[in-house]
Amino acid sequence: MAEDVIFGLLSQNLVFLLAALFVVIVILKGIRIVPQSEKHVVERFGRLHSVMGPGINFIVPFLDVVRHKISILERQLPTATQDAITKDNVLVQVDTSVFYRITEPEKTVYRIRDVDGAITTTVAGIVRAQIGKMDLDEVQANRAHLIETIKASVEDAVDDWGIEVTRAEILDVNLDQATRQAMLQQLNAERARRAQVTEAEGQKRAVELQADAELYASEQNAKARRIQADAEAYATGVVAKAIAENGIEAAQYQVALKQVEALNALGNGDGKQTIVVPAAALEAFGDAFKLLKGSVK
Repeated sequence: MAEDVIFGLLSQNLVFLLAALFVVIVILKGIRIVPQSEKHVVERFGRLHSVMGPGINFIVPFLDVVRHKISILERQLPTATQDAITKDNVLVQVDTSVFYRITEPEKTVYRIRDVDGAITTTVAGIVRAQIGKMDLDEVQANRAHLIETIKASVEDAVDDWGIEVTRAEILDVNLDQATRQAMLQQLNAERARRAQVTEAEGQKRAVELQADAELYASEQNAKARRIQADAEAYATGVVAKAIAENGIEAAQYQVALKQVEALNALGNGDGKQTIVVPAAALEAFGDAFKLLKGSVK
């Protein structure tokens, strides 16, 4: 009896139960929660309808379909190695790495099939073109400028794909063994040339300093001689004035004084304490003392 009642109630309310279940399914299908790191591309009847961003989104069930779930996180392409020839005909191998992220998924999914492969091919072509415009020394010295140029060129090439290139790196520039040997020989020759130039400049500087020293010594000697000559001229003037004022006695006094000074210097020398003096010198010595004595009076 009870089972018949329950079955009867279910039969009467089956339509309402099915309707309630349908509403629940519609609500569940109409609500889409998109993670922060993704964007979802929605199609309606096979055509692009909208792009859902992070958070809660609503779609029309059974009409709208989430066709693509695209990660917007930054991606790194695998390190790629490509050959390139510089302007001075040197073969180099360049290792590059590119970082990018998808900013407009609707362009990416409908305009390009293999994003990574397309970017890798684009980077390889741009690297070869840019290095072909530069000499090897410029490639080594201006790597930062080369990286900026490659990054700008890649950005222009992938702009229609809804991609933003965040960074491009040149990891290494490798040379073949023959080129390395030639560069090493050139480097050694340049070092030897610089050493010779430095040595020559040092010798030149030493000669200049020696010449300056000799010139300075000559100038000092000339000054000393000039001062000595001025002193002798002054002394001669004083003697001449004394002779003019006192007559011949002043001249004899000066001669006698010089004789006494000479004998004193001769007696003070090493190993010359015993002196043999001629008679004429003794007379002159006596005359000098007489003159000195007379001058004292």
